[in-house]
Amino acid sequence: MIRLFLDTAYKHLTCILTEDNRVLASYSEICFKHQSEQVFVALEKIFEEAKVSRKDVDEIYITEGPGSYTGVRIAMTIAKTISSLRDLDLYTISTLQLYSAGLPDCLVIMNARADRAYHGVYDMGKAVEEDSVSQLSEISLDHENLIGDLYLFGKEDVYPDMTEAFLKSLPYFRKVEEIHHLVPKYLKESDAYGK
Repeated sequence: MIRLFLDTAYKHLTCILTEDNRVLASYSEICFKHQSEQVFVALEKIFEEAKVSRKDVDEIYITEGPGSYTGVRIAMTIAKTISSLRDLDLYTISTLQLYSAGLPDCLVIMNARADRAYHGVYDMGKAVEEDSVSQLSEISLDHENLIGDLYLFGKEDVYPDMTEAFLKSLPYFRKVEEIHHLVPKYLKESDAYGK
């Protein structure tokens, strides 16, 4: 079983190929707002490194947001196109849930602009609080693990190893039953206009 994992929702561009939970090739770099320029180069690189064909892919896994308006749509469009053309199963997960990387009592924070942040609380990969967007002043940092844009709170940013995060989050991906109805997960109306 060959799986393709893609995340372009926020600062990272992550592309991973696995076979039976063994990583064949991976690419993960921070390239905020440049994912569309790099994604096909990265995909070419991992397929070449893994020595597998695109036709060998059995399933695709992506993040559904929240994140950058355009960023979320890049991986989603690629995945929906491939899944539709080849009749492959497609799975999604919240970007925040992926970033929690299976850590205990984990608060994940992503900048939502205008003194707001997307945030979610997870414990060993399971949602404790529903993903939401709040003013920075309303977000409590009283958690064992803090991931994401911690600079918003005067701390150093912390991001997970994206390959490890995808593998640890595998049990929490949800199968998309109707690919044509899949839309990005936005937590505020202004996302469509502010990104």
